[in-house]
Amino acid sequence: MKYARLTKEQFEELHKEFINFLATQSITADEWAKLKAEKPEVAEQELDVFSDLIWEGVLNKVKYLEHISPNQLMLFHVTDAFMELIAVKIDDKSIDITTQYGYKWLQQNLHDDKVSLYTSSKAITEDRNKDLFILIQQGAVITKGELYTYFANLLGE
Repeated sequence: MKYARLTKEQFEELHKEFINFLATQSITADEWAKLKAEKPEVAEQELDVFSDLIWEGVLNKVKYLEHISPNQLMLFHVTDAFMELIAVKIDDKSIDITTQYGYKWLQQNLHDDKVSLYTSSKAITEDRNKDLFILIQQGAVITKGELYTYFANLLGE
Protein backbone atom coordinates (compact mmCIF):
# COMPACT_ATOMS: atom_id res chain seq x y z
CA MET A 1 0.00 0.00 0.00
CA LYS A 2 1.43 3.31 -1.09
CA TYR A 3 -0.74 5.71 0.95
CA ALA A 4 -3.26 4.91 3.68
CA ARG A 5 -6.45 2.93 3.73
CA LEU A 6 -9.57 5.03 3.50
CA THR A 7 -11.64 5.29 6.66
CA LYS A 8 -14.93 3.47 7.09
CA GLU A 9 -16.72 6.80 6.53
CA GLN A 10 -14.77 7.46 3.33
CA PHE A 11 -15.60 3.98 2.03
CA GLU A 12 -19.28 4.60 2.80
CA GLU A 13 -19.11 7.92 0.95
CA LEU A 14 -17.44 6.21 -2.04
CA HIS A 15 -19.72 3.17 -2.00
CA LYS A 16 -20.77 3.50 -5.66
CA GLU A 17 -17.18 4.03 -6.81
CA PHE A 18 -16.11 0.95 -4.84
CA ILE A 19 -18.83 -1.13 -6.49
CA ASN A 20 -17.62 0.07 -9.90
CA PHE A 21 -14.03 -0.76 -8.87
CA LEU A 22 -15.08 -4.30 -7.94
CA ALA A 23 -16.97 -4.59 -11.21
CA THR A 24 -13.80 -3.73 -13.15
CA GLN A 25 -12.20 -6.64 -11.30
CA SER A 26 -15.18 -8.83 -12.31
CA ILE A 27 -16.19 -9.22 -8.66
CA THR A 28 -19.95 -9.35 -8.04
CA ALA A 29 -21.65 -8.47 -4.74
CA ASP A 30 -22.02 -12.17 -3.90
CA GLU A 31 -18.37 -12.84 -4.74
CA TRP A 32 -17.31 -9.88 -2.59
CA ALA A 33 -19.28 -11.22 0.39
CA LYS A 34 -17.74 -14.66 -0.14
CA LEU A 35 -14.25 -13.14 -0.51
CA LYS A 36 -14.61 -11.22 2.76
CA ALA A 37 -15.75 -14.36 4.58
CA GLU A 38 -13.38 -16.93 3.07
CA LYS A 39 -10.31 -14.92 2.06
CA PRO A 40 -10.23 -11.80 4.22
CA GLU A 41 -6.59 -11.10 3.30
CA VAL A 42 -7.56 -10.84 -0.40
CA ALA A 43 -10.48 -8.57 0.49
CA GLU A 44 -8.08 -6.40 2.52
CA GLN A 45 -5.78 -6.16 -0.51
CA GLU A 46 -8.70 -5.00 -2.66
CA LEU A 47 -9.54 -2.30 -0.08
CA ASP A 48 -5.91 -1.18 -0.13
CA VAL A 49 -5.73 -1.04 -3.94
CA PHE A 50 -8.96 0.96 -4.07
CA SER A 51 -7.69 3.33 -1.37
CA ASP A 52 -4.47 3.94 -3.29
CA LEU A 53 -6.42 4.62 -6.49
CA ILE A 54 -8.60 7.19 -4.72
CA TRP A 55 -5.61 8.87 -3.07
CA GLU A 56 -3.73 8.96 -6.37
CA GLY A 57 -6.70 10.63 -8.07
CA VAL A 58 -7.05 13.22 -5.31
CA LEU A 59 -3.33 13.96 -5.06
CA ASN A 60 -2.98 14.37 -8.84
CA LYS A 61 -5.36 17.34 -8.61
CA VAL A 62 -3.72 19.10 -5.64
CA LYS A 63 -2.50 22.61 -6.40
CA TYR A 64 -2.54 24.15 -2.91
CA LEU A 65 -2.03 22.94 0.64
CA GLU A 66 -2.21 24.80 3.95
CA HIS A 67 -0.87 23.84 7.34
CA ILE A 68 -1.90 26.07 10.21
CA SER A 69 -0.49 25.67 13.71
CA PRO A 70 -0.78 28.05 16.67
CA ASN A 71 2.24 30.17 15.69
CA GLN A 72 2.80 29.32 12.06
CA LEU A 73 0.99 29.35 8.74
CA MET A 74 2.52 27.31 5.92
CA LEU A 75 1.03 27.83 2.47
CA PHE A 76 2.07 25.59 -0.41
CA HIS A 77 1.55 26.06 -4.14
CA VAL A 78 2.28 22.85 -6.00
CA THR A 79 3.07 22.77 -9.70
CA ASP A 80 4.34 19.90 -11.80
CA ALA A 81 7.95 20.90 -11.22
CA PHE A 82 8.06 22.91 -7.97
CA MET A 83 6.56 23.33 -4.54
CA GLU A 84 6.46 26.98 -3.53
CA LEU A 85 6.14 27.81 0.16
CA ILE A 86 5.03 30.96 1.91
CA ALA A 87 5.46 30.69 5.67
CA VAL A 88 4.18 33.13 8.24
CA LYS A 89 5.67 32.81 11.72
CA ILE A 90 4.43 34.60 14.83
CA ASP A 91 7.14 35.18 17.43
CA ASP A 92 4.71 35.58 20.32
CA LYS A 93 3.50 32.42 22.07
CA SER A 94 0.44 34.25 23.44
CA ILE A 95 -0.98 34.61 19.91
CA ASP A 96 -2.65 31.50 18.52
CA ILE A 97 -3.63 31.97 14.87
CA THR A 98 -5.82 28.85 14.99
CA THR A 99 -8.28 30.90 17.05
CA GLN A 100 -10.54 33.60 15.67
CA TYR A 101 -8.86 36.23 17.86
CA GLY A 102 -5.34 35.15 16.86
CA TYR A 103 -6.16 35.05 13.16
CA LYS A 104 -7.73 38.49 13.34
CA TRP A 105 -4.63 39.74 15.17
CA LEU A 106 -2.48 38.39 12.32
CA GLN A 107 -4.62 40.12 9.69
CA GLN A 108 -4.31 43.43 11.51
CA ASN A 109 -0.61 43.10 12.39
CA LEU A 110 1.08 41.63 9.32
CA HIS A 111 3.80 44.29 9.50
CA ASP A 112 4.42 43.86 13.23
CA ASP A 113 7.95 42.90 14.30
CA LYS A 114 6.51 39.70 15.79
CA VAL A 115 5.45 38.51 12.32
CA SER A 116 8.01 37.00 9.96
CA LEU A 117 7.28 36.07 6.35
CA TYR A 118 9.43 33.55 4.50
CA THR A 119 9.32 32.12 1.02
CA SER A 120 10.98 29.02 -0.32
CA SER A 121 10.88 26.81 -3.36
CA LYS A 122 11.97 23.27 -3.98
CA ALA A 123 11.89 20.96 -6.93
CA ILE A 124 9.29 18.22 -6.86
CA THR A 125 10.78 14.80 -6.31
CA GLU A 126 10.08 11.84 -8.55
CA ASP A 127 7.12 10.93 -6.37
CA ARG A 128 5.18 14.21 -6.15
CA ASN A 129 2.07 12.58 -4.71
CA LYS A 130 3.98 10.83 -1.94
CA ASP A 131 5.48 14.20 -0.92
CA LEU A 132 1.99 15.73 -0.83
CA PHE A 133 0.60 12.79 1.10
CA ILE A 134 3.31 13.19 3.76
CA LEU A 135 2.33 16.86 4.17
CA ILE A 136 -1.32 15.84 4.52
CA GLN A 137 -0.40 13.21 7.13
CA GLN A 138 1.42 15.97 9.02
CA GLY A 139 -1.75 18.07 9.12
CA ALA A 140 -1.85 20.00 5.85
CA VAL A 141 -5.21 20.34 4.14
CA ILE A 142 -6.00 20.70 0.46
CA THR A 143 -7.35 24.15 -0.41
CA LYS A 144 -8.23 26.31 -3.39
CA GLY A 145 -5.27 28.59 -2.65
CA GLU A 146 -6.99 31.80 -1.55
CA LEU A 147 -4.59 32.38 1.35
CA TYR A 148 -1.56 31.52 -0.75
CA THR A 149 -2.70 33.95 -3.45
CA TYR A 150 -3.37 36.67 -0.88
CA PHE A 151 0.12 36.38 0.63
CA ALA A 152 1.79 35.99 -2.77
CA ASN A 153 0.18 39.25 -3.87
CA LEU A 154 1.19 40.89 -0.60
CA LEU A 155 4.79 39.81 -1.16
CA GLY A 156 4.69 40.87 -4.80
CA GLU A 157 5.31 37.37 -6.15
